Amino acid sequence: MLASSALAGSAAALPGLAQAASPAPSTGLHKGSGPDVAWLDPAPPAAHEGQAWGQPWPRGTKYDKSGYHLSGKDGKIPLQTWPLAWWPDGSIKWTGHATAADAALADGFAVKPGAAKGAPSLKLADGSTAITVTNGATVWSIAKSGTNFLRATSADGRTVLEDVHFHATDQDKPGDDGTGPVEAAPKLIRSTGTITGAEIEQTGPIRAVVKLFGKFTGEGGDWMPFSMRLYFHAGSASVRIVHSQIFDGDPAKRFIRGLGLSGHVPMRDELHDRHVRFGGEDGGLWGEAVRPLTGLRRDPGETFRAAQVAGMPTPPLSEMSERVRPNLQFIPAWGDFRLRQPNADGFSIIKRTAPGFGWIDVDTAGRAPGLGYVGGTTGGVAFGMHDFWQRCPTGLDINDAASDKAGFTVWYHAPDAPAMDLRFYHDVMGMEDYVDQNRGLDVTYEDYEPGWGDASGIARTMEFRLWALPATPSRDRLAQMSATMETPARLTANTMRVYEADMFGPWSPPAADGNPLREKIEARLKRELDFYVGQVDQRRWYGFWNYGDVMHSYDNDRHVWRYDIGGFAWDNSELSSDLWLWTSYLRTGRADVFRMAEAMTRHTGEVDVYHTGRFKGLGTRHGVQHWADSSKQPRISNAAYRRFYFYLAADERCGDLMRDLNDSAKALSTVIIERKVNAREGDNRMTGSIGAGNGLPEGQVMMGFGTSWGSLLAAWLTEWERTRSEWAKSMIVNGMKSIAGLKYGWLAGGAPFDLKTGRFLGAGDEISISHLSGVFGVFEITAELLTLLDVPEYEEAWLDYCAVYNLTAEKYTLPGGAPGAAGRGLRQAHSRFTAYAGVMRDDPELKRRAWAEFFGPGDRTDRDQYAEGHRVTGDAVLRPVDEIIEISTNDASQWGLTAIENLTLIGDVLRP
Repeated sequence: MLASSALAGSAAALPGLAQAASPAPSTGLHKGSGPDVAWLDPAPPAAHEGQAWGQPWPRGTKYDKSGYHLSGKDGKIPLQTWPLAWWPDGSIKWTGHATAADAALADGFAVKPGAAKGAPSLKLADGSTAITVTNGATVWSIAKSGTNFLRATSADGRTVLEDVHFHATDQDKPGDDGTGPVEAAPKLIRSTGTITGAEIEQTGPIRAVVKLFGKFTGEGGDWMPFSMRLYFHAGSASVRIVHSQIFDGDPAKRFIRGLGLSGHVPMRDELHDRHVRFGGEDGGLWGEAVRPLTGLRRDPGETFRAAQVAGMPTPPLSEMSERVRPNLQFIPAWGDFRLRQPNADGFSIIKRTAPGFGWIDVDTAGRAPGLGYVGGTTGGVAFGMHDFWQRCPTGLDINDAASDKAGFTVWYHAPDAPAMDLRFYHDVMGMEDYVDQNRGLDVTYEDYEPGWGDASGIARTMEFRLWALPATPSRDRLAQMSATMETPARLTANTMRVYEADMFGPWSPPAADGNPLREKIEARLKRELDFYVGQVDQRRWYGFWNYGDVMHSYDNDRHVWRYDIGGFAWDNSELSSDLWLWTSYLRTGRADVFRMAEAMTRHTGEVDVYHTGRFKGLGTRHGVQHWADSSKQPRISNAAYRRFYFYLAADERCGDLMRDLNDSAKALSTVIIERKVNAREGDNRMTGSIGAGNGLPEGQVMMGFGTSWGSLLAAWLTEWERTRSEWAKSMIVNGMKSIAGLKYGWLAGGAPFDLKTGRFLGAGDEISISHLSGVFGVFEITAELLTLLDVPEYEEAWLDYCAVYNLTAEKYTLPGGAPGAAGRGLRQAHSRFTAYAGVMRDDPELKRRAWAEFFGPGDRTDRDQYAEGHRVTGDAVLRPVDEIIEISTNDASQWGLTAIENLTLIGDVLRP
């Protein structure tokens, strides 16, 4: 078939890529390569509410069933431990660990086998209708059914929190903006989150996890199914709530007006001993009493004023000035307080005495951390939401604080903001058939088909925290709580341990060897990483649905990203931006990169993927809206992008998302996932379509090796290593062996696929190579799999593909003169494929060729690949911004991954 010395020889017997390449020197990630675990940020926190993370282990490590502990400056720190993943030989690959609140406040720890004693502990009791968690002096009652999932919570024996529930308001039309004809007001529809099931996932003694299921119920019927987890850590008075809900309504009929988490707080104290707090910006705090004693015409006394400002109990009234005490009833009591963050740049606070009376402006500032408090000297509740200003429009409400029972609400979509409008953003524009839709694709890069740009089925995960407190905390303690909401402290595994265990494919930490070419590559890697981290804030990539994503392509003329141009707008994981960020974090240990990758994982796994409905299990290609493009594909729902966060953070929600993809191939039976590039003038058929409508027998679908099967590999791999599932392993191995059995192997590009067995069928006797096949995590996942499974025939087929992809026309021949692989796109990105084949086959020529391909013209030939960024100011832009000419997230992601992987694979033959 192929006449090329590049394909000569057999694969070297290499158990793993870490041994195939020359390891780069350690850069001491996380303050040196010594510690197993360290704080993500430069300094340990002053306090925290408990920690959980994943710890990697080299192949062959025996799992210690007796437990583990942290060993550090403070001695032995107890841990709760559970297995996350296993190596094929049965040894432990990842463990999950949890600490109590405020444990490990030094830095730099080793994870050691053997349990340690001394941590505070919590207890979980499973009753017939409720689950009780007792955590020191705090007792939580979790309902197994009904609307109030937290029935009552006590602190020091007094009930301080009741009736916690989720609720939503939607309306039947988008609403009148005041500029058009007068129309009937929208009809408001209210619904409440109702629990339908409960599971206990962990019982303590350090960490307890309760998972709840439910749906929103009300006059509009049942809708928006959700799941949530409640996390409790020993020694903490708080519960962390991770709530995931699916929008499954008709976007043309249900416009979400408000989404909130509410509860009640019994108020027992005198009005002047009741307190309200809101977190402010830059460590600030706004705090007042329900009935103020400061600023009065008559002074109640310094001890009263000081105590009230501090949130401490005031002295007995008998000690108050006679000029004030008899007249307390004439000082207004403020019952209702609101904080609103309508955008990422400003929030405001207002208050009023009671409904029916006017609101009074209080103050404004920039970005609220998302914390509120209401209570008194005998108990209260702090409440908040993570990513508060980033998920705008948001809000915090306190109401009836002057009554016997105050209420609070965390608005994760504020009800006084415009209603969510999830309708598609343009009309048909004459694109009724595939031919005209293809013409539209040609000019705007948007794959459009009427009815396919549907938001029904997308999801969003939000994180909240509630503290049940025996008294009003000090101002500095509340500021710490605000910091917890805005920038949570995080213990995490030293990424050098991930590297040493040979995980997540070929990557390595930066090496400082004085090589000018290496320095040139590292400079661009850092420059583009810094640029994207900065663009999130400069371009205000925030909002309920948007936060976590980045844009796809840049408009040099307008000096903006192409936010309104078809497929050039939101990136939606295109060409593995998630993978680039996580790999960059692994090699640098940067906290800002971790948090950007975390936000992207939350977004791309929820908003860009369908969790119910006809597209369930598929994701949406890049577009002006995250759900707009009609190309629905596994390459976007790809579990390869979730595995990092699942393992590094021991994040159960990511585990759910990946498990949901195990049978997502079934969607290919009913959904045509290809774009319409095959439709030509006079031919309105999807010829050669990979997906539905292909005339195959029931139980079979056409499946591409790269963007479909390659994406499913990550889900099956994760299921296999998490549970040692023989089914998941067989799906992988059967696919591998059947690809190797095709005439042209990986070069066939795709074949009929049996959904039950995981085998590809047919002869595979036609060449079909796509530039996209290997760039959605397939290269990285395959590199992992070949260190885990011994399927030599598949390895040969894969290495053939890697070696031939970038060959020029004169280097190969195909039967009958058929067109082959010459001129394929993304040639620079595929230089890492050439490098991989060179390492695995120990072929110096392939290694040299890979560097020549990498330093070639690039995948965007009109761009200076190493151009510096520059600032644009004045009347050319709305506000000063930084830009890099011709920047593209496709290019940045693929170049970044290729640079990292080439340095790892063939850095030893990089010559100036």
